[in-house]
Amino acid sequence: MRIYLDNCCFNRPFDSQEQSIIVMESEAVLTIIDKCKRNNKYFFLGSDVLDEEIDNMADPIKKQNVLNLYSFAQNHIELNPTILKRAVDLQSFNLESFDALHLASAEYGKADIFLTTDRKLIKHTKKIDLSVNVSNPLVWLLEAML
Repeated sequence: MRIYLDNCCFNRPFDSQEQSIIVMESEAVLTIIDKCKRNNKYFFLGSDVLDEEIDNMADPIKKQNVLNLYSFAQNHIELNPTILKRAVDLQSFNLESFDALHLASAEYGKADIFLTTDRKLIKHTKKIDLSVNVSNPLVWLLEAML
């Protein structure tokens, strides 16, 4: 199972944990990453897009925490003209540029699932023909991994 977690997933455990949904999503992300580290049937993909987005984080402590989680990525998807072209196509569906690049990278890397905590992104992707399924990590964990 090839899993692509977008940047908001890696950030979720370090977001303010005042809302119960954020706590549950944080635990889901950490559980998924732990499952990938322990089980050779599951692994998550890194990408140049994730590298760039993480590199641009302003908070150095949060950035280091995110990098610690991200360091367990087993494969890396390099940005290339195919990904860039697909990202441009995806932007025509009102996706933000980084969201489009993440989705295009996940498709190129043949991810089975693209995980995000961005509800707006999940809603937008329901209208797009993608080769990767898109879900919230908590929803996916409850449906697919347990």
